[in-house]
Amino acid sequence: MLRVEGLSHAFKNGGETTLVLQNINFHVRKGEMIALLGSSGSGKSTLLNLMAGLMKPTEGEIYIADHNIVKMNENKLAEFRRKHIGFIFQAYELLPNLTVRENIEMPLVFQSTRPSVRKQKALQLLEQVGIPDKAELFPSQLSGGQQQRVSIARSLITEPSVIFADEPTGNLDTKTEEEILAILKRLNQTMDTTFIIVTHEREVAQQTQKIITLRDGQLQTSQPAVDPQAEAEEVQA
Repeated sequence: MLRVEGLSHAFKNGGETTLVLQNINFHVRKGEMIALLGSSGSGKSTLLNLMAGLMKPTEGEIYIADHNIVKMNENKLAEFRRKHIGFIFQAYELLPNLTVRENIEMPLVFQSTRPSVRKQKALQLLEQVGIPDKAELFPSQLSGGQQQRVSIARSLITEPSVIFADEPTGNLDTKTEEEILAILKRLNQTMDTTFIIVTHEREVAQQTQKIITLRDGQLQTSQPAVDPQAEAEEVQA
């Protein structure tokens, strides 16, 4: 579903060049849920922006659903993102003057989808994320966890090839974080949707199938995630 090959990126400031990512290589299969783990300054946000087609790398290739997005111009990239990429943000990024349903429908507005189809899909997704009764409320009338459920539903409405979740639980308390991660895991399994979750929290990363760790712009490890409960049981045994 996604391949990153020989990816490097540097920022230039006058005559000074700062290398942020160096020779990154990994792949994500269709339907996988992986974590991109790293502390502040590790390069994970830059890597996310590159994979989402929001920036061009200094070197390397990025393939999503067998399309090399590095070779695309801005118009093709914008069209590709609308069809193939979904986003979940830490701060939800909902439009305050639109209802929950209208926020979820918004990506389909840009695809000129008929209103009746948009509404039906939005209501179905609200069922999937567990808040079917919130359709006609506004974001300000929801809790943080409920707003993130709306953001999740919005990311899924175009049936994208991959969803990038940027610190999706960063603004939530521990209980709500667990609820949101459970929703993402269930959707990953039932809808066979590919998720890449960017996080600095190892506890969040451990909920995924594979952890890709960045440190100082380099790929440190690419390993299966470990179930903390299973690990504890193994140690006791």
